[in-house]
Amino acid sequence: MEKYKAVTLRNFREIPQIEAHLSEEEKRNIEIVGNVLPFKANNYVINELIDWENYQNDPLYILTFPQKDMLEPIHFHEMADAILGGAKKAELKLIANKIRLELNPHPAGQMEQNLPIMEEVKLTGIQHKYRETMLFFPSQGQTCHAYCTFCFRWPQFVGMNELKFAMRDIDLMIKYLRTNPAITDILFTGGDPLIMRTKVLSNYLEALIDAKIPNLRTVRLGSKALAYWPQRFVTDADADELLKLFEKAKRAGIHIAFMAHFNHPNELKTEIVEKAIDRILNSGAVIRTQSPIMRNINDDAEVWAHMWRRQVELGCIPYYMFLARDTGAQHYFACSLENAWHIFRDAYRQVSGIARTVRGPSMSAGPGKVQVLGISEVMGEQVYVLQFIQGRNPDWVARPFFAKYDPKAIWLDDLFPVFGQEKFFFEQEYPLTRKKAQAVHNGHHQLSDESLLL
Repeated sequence: MEKYKAVTLRNFREIPQIEAHLSEEEKRNIEIVGNVLPFKANNYVINELIDWENYQNDPLYILTFPQKDMLEPIHFHEMADAILGGAKKAELKLIANKIRLELNPHPAGQMEQNLPIMEEVKLTGIQHKYRETMLFFPSQGQTCHAYCTFCFRWPQFVGMNELKFAMRDIDLMIKYLRTNPAITDILFTGGDPLIMRTKVLSNYLEALIDAKIPNLRTVRLGSKALAYWPQRFVTDADADELLKLFEKAKRAGIHIAFMAHFNHPNELKTEIVEKAIDRILNSGAVIRTQSPIMRNINDDAEVWAHMWRRQVELGCIPYYMFLARDTGAQHYFACSLENAWHIFRDAYRQVSGIARTVRGPSMSAGPGKVQVLGISEVMGEQVYVLQFIQGRNPDWVARPFFAKYDPKAIWLDDLFPVFGQEKFFFEQEYPLTRKKAQAVHNGHHQLSDESLLL
């Protein structure tokens, strides 16, 4: 039985593949960026998923190992100067935290607008943005088997408690569910809730089962474990207990929706991930798959079509293609809205209807999940056609709207209304902030012209 071994800044230089292939400069770059953005890999990712003969272009290497350009030059040099100058650990932390606060650590109003308050208590481990769905951050699940370099939840992992969502109080969560009967779905998120031992996870799930909350229909588990440590469901000591827990939830009338994060088809190539998927499906859970589209990793229609086909072959349901969130290293990963739509469309038309359950490209922005439906011409003007898949106000959902065409736009607040309108229809309730968008229109956007080419 393979045992899990974490790889971090403390020990990555001891990895044989690192020693054999990386230059000293590359190792130092990992340390510089890894002092700002979280870094963790593991023995499965290193030995089974990364092609070390082509590591510089390998999508799984870029997905897990920090790259120099993931920090803006000013931030990279600030941290590099401190490290090379022999700064103490406490000083490095102060510099890192200063940089982190400049990276929009909580986009889309997560900290200010999504935290519910009950009986004058702020529920810091819950987010409730959409009427039917509540997010829950169990405190024991606020890490992962490995960290994705693009992760928009990176503040959970950097030791800044004031930026962290987490709670243990299951009774308070159940009380909140009872007082909000419109909630039908709970999403356990993090971090990764399946980093928890089954005994810990069962404390939460069995409490929900025993509570017999009439409005609760679905428990979603947002997890990258299938890609980064499929042993969790096959050979780990409590793998069988975990699957029995899923079965127990199903018998109690609770649907277990496993929200699997697969970013590249190479994560689906091993025998053990196939076994893990099969075992989860046999427990009665359903696996839905999602990923952002990211430059340098999966900005290719053939990659997406291959990934969706393979997921369907294994019994999974393609669910979402997201756009890179406006936080952290967005400048490194973001595709323009136009490119993302072309890639989605080219991949979508290659697959059969069984795989066309996927929706995207979608922005999880402040007002809601906004899908780019395409580019069209209306009244002689080129426009983006958009719609809400989810909204803070449910009345916004599935209402098409238009935005001025801008080939450099990468996010909702880069966009402007058309036909003489000053605001989008939803801005009466949720105004957008367009400081970044103004920079786009002035020609100072981070994306280069080269990166906009298909």
